Amino acid sequence: MSKDRGFTLVELMIVVLILGALAAIAVPRIMAGTATAKANGCKANVDLLNSQIELYYANNGSYPVTLAVVTGNTDYFPDGAPVCPVTGAAYPVGLTGNARVNVAGHSH
Repeated sequence: MSKDRGFTLVELMIVVLILGALAAIAVPRIMAGTATAKANGCKANVDLLNSQIELYYANNGSYPVTLAVVTGNTDYFPDGAPVCPVTGAAYPVGLTGNARVNVAGHSH
């Protein structure tokens, strides 16, 4: 008689269980990494907005009244105003007393 070669059902079930356990560990870490990357992108956008406000000040000698003055100018943002990668919303147009982007209530 010839002996058939192959995997038994028990061996296949063990492999599926191992893969399921690895996936249960990896998927939450990947999702947390995505959220962290989006929050870091938001912080980078706020830093970019504030640096463009400083550039506006250097070019014009005064700070803009609202953020829309800077974000609407294609010299500062040729691709348009950045949006928050977490919420997809635009940043608040009001500036703080020190001419910075007001991110109160917009923290991640």
